[in-house]
Amino acid sequence: MGGLDQIADLAQPHALAVMGAFHKGAAPLPDGVETLVMLGPREPGFWASFTQSAEYCDTRPDPIDRWSRRIVDGLANTLGAQAFYPFATSPPHPFYTWAKATGRAWSSPVQFLVHDVAGLWLSYRGALGFATRLDLPPAPAHSPCTDCAQPCITACPVGALVPTGYDLPACHTFLDQPAGQGCMAGGCVVRATCPISRSFGRAPDQSAFHMRHFHR
Repeated sequence: MGGLDQIADLAQPHALAVMGAFHKGAAPLPDGVETLVMLGPREPGFWASFTQSAEYCDTRPDPIDRWSRRIVDGLANTLGAQAFYPFATSPPHPFYTWAKATGRAWSSPVQFLVHDVAGLWLSYRGALGFATRLDLPPAPAHSPCTDCAQPCITACPVGALVPTGYDLPACHTFLDQPAGQGCMAGGCVVRATCPISRSFGRAPDQSAFHMRHFHR
C-alpha cells in the first residue's frame, strides 16, 4: 500500500482525516501490527457528510458508531489492514495512550486530549493497523498548550474541568439547568474555548449530537 497519503486520499470522501500515526514501540500494539494510523473527522464538512448517511437517517441506535464500523472496515479491507474502534470492545482499546503515542495529541491543562489540528474537539472514529512499518512524518516539537494562554482552565461556568480533575456530577447538574443549555446546543465551552478548536470548523449540530449522547 502507498502510505499515509494513500490512506488520507481514501478517507477524504468520507470526511475522515489521518489524525496521527505511530510505530510499534511508541506504545503497545495488538499482535501483527507494526504501524497504527488513527482516523477522525475532517473539518469542516464531517457533519454534513455523516448526516446524509443511511445510519444517521434510519433512526436506529448508535448511528455514528455503526457508520464508523462500515466506513473504517471498508478502508481496512481495501488497504489490507486491521480495524480498531474506541467503542464496543471489551477490554477497550487504549485510544488515549495510542493518541499520545502519535506525537500529535497531548494531555491538555484540563486533562482532555488536545490535538495539533483539532484542538479540544479531537475525536477518533477508528484506527487502522498495518503489518508493515509505514513511513511517517516527524511529529510536532511540542504541545500547542506550551505557548498558549490556556483559557480552557477557567472556561467552565461551574469549574467542573480544572487541572486537578473532572467533576462529572457538577457538569451533569449544570447541563440540566437553563444556564447549561448553551453547552447542550453548542458543545462544551471548555473545548470550544481552545484557540485551535476555534479554527477547526466543527459544526455546532455535531457538538449538540454528542452532548445529547453524553448527557442522557
